[in-house]
Amino acid sequence: MVNKKRLIKTVQKLISLDSQNPPGDESRVAGFVGGYLKALGLKVKTYAFGRKRANVLAILEGKNRAKSLLLTPHLDTVPAGKSWKKSPFCAKIIGNRIYGLGATDCKGNLASLLEAINALVEDEAGLDYNLIFAATADEESGSGLGLVPLLKRRILKADAAVVLDADNFEIVITQKGLMHLKVRIYGKKAHGAYPWLGVNAIEIAAKVIVDLKKQNKIFPKNKYLHQPTINTGTIKGGDKVNVVSDWCEFELDFRFLPGSSAKALLSSLRKTIAKYTKNFKIEIQGIQKPYYIDPRHPLVSSLVSAMKSLKVKPRISGSEGATVISFFKERNIPAIATGFGTEGCAHIADEYAYLGNLYNGARVLVEFLKKYKFDT
Repeated sequence: MVNKKRLIKTVQKLISLDSQNPPGDESRVAGFVGGYLKALGLKVKTYAFGRKRANVLAILEGKNRAKSLLLTPHLDTVPAGKSWKKSPFCAKIIGNRIYGLGATDCKGNLASLLEAINALVEDEAGLDYNLIFAATADEESGSGLGLVPLLKRRILKADAAVVLDADNFEIVITQKGLMHLKVRIYGKKAHGAYPWLGVNAIEIAAKVIVDLKKQNKIFPKNKYLHQPTINTGTIKGGDKVNVVSDWCEFELDFRFLPGSSAKALLSSLRKTIAKYTKNFKIEIQGIQKPYYIDPRHPLVSSLVSAMKSLKVKPRISGSEGATVISFFKERNIPAIATGFGTEGCAHIADEYAYLGNLYNGARVLVEFLKKYKFDT
C-alpha cells in the first residue's frame, strides 16, 4: 500500500540533493535512488557517460521475463537562478504544496515512482512482466548523457515505455516534430550612400521571414495539438552601418504535426527563399520526428482505467514541444508520457507540486502496473 508519509520524506530528500544542469552533476541524487532500490531487493546498475553524470537502472523481475515495461523519470533540474524567495533545496511544505527545485520537474514524479515500487514489493505483487526503472541524467540539456546513449548502445531495451515527465495526470500520446536550422543569405557589398550598387542580404532575409510567416500552409489536423509554427529565433548580419550588408543569417524553429515531414518543409523553405535570391545556404541543426500513438493502445487505455478507478480524471493530450518520447520512436518502442506535477510550475522560481497529486500519482502507478497487459 502506498505510504504518504514515506512518499513525502522521499520527495524531500530528492529535492535536497542538488542536481542542477548546468553545471550537471546527478551523482548524489543517483546514489540515493540506487540505494533506495537496492534496499528493496532490486538489481541496480549505474551508467555514466560523463564525469558525475549518473544514470540509474533497476529491474523488478516479473513472472514473464520475456516482456518488459520501462518507466523513466529524470534526475536533473534546470538551474535555480536568483529569483527564489524560498530555498530551492529545503523542500518546504506549506499546506498541500511542497516547494523546491524539481518538485514538479521531475523529482516529484521520481518520488511517486519510487513509492509505487516500494508498495509493489511490500505487497508482494508479482507483475506479469519485468519492470525496468531508469532515472536518467541530462534531460534538461537534450539527454545526450542520459537516455540517448542508453538507447543507442542498447543498454536500455523494453517492449513499451512510460515517460514520467508531465503534469496534472495528463497522458501525452502525440507531439510535434522539431526542425532547427540556420539560413545564410549572401548579397553584394557596397557603400551605404550608394545602396543600388549592392545587394542587401539583410533586406532579402527580412522579405523571406515575412513571407514565411504569411504563408497559409495546408496541414493535417490534430485535435490534441495547435497548428504548426515557425519561429525566427536569432538574426544577425552586416559589418557596419554605412556598408550594404553582403551577408545575413537567421535561425528558424519549425514545429510540425504528425503526417507532415521535415523533408517537405525544407523543400517549401527552399522555394520561398529562391523567390528572392539564388545565393543562400541552409544548415540543418537538428530534426526530431513528430510522434503519435493510438489512444486505444494498452499503454493509454490501461493508464486511463487506472486513473478512473481511483477517481482521478485523466487528460489525453499532446505536447507542443519536443520530449524524449521521440527517442523511443527511433527504436520502435511504443511510448507515452504522464506525470503528477503542477501545470505552469516547471522551470519557475518557487517551483512547487501538490502532495495530494504525488500521492495519487503513486497510487495510479501501482494500479496501472498491476493491471497492465501486453498485446498478445
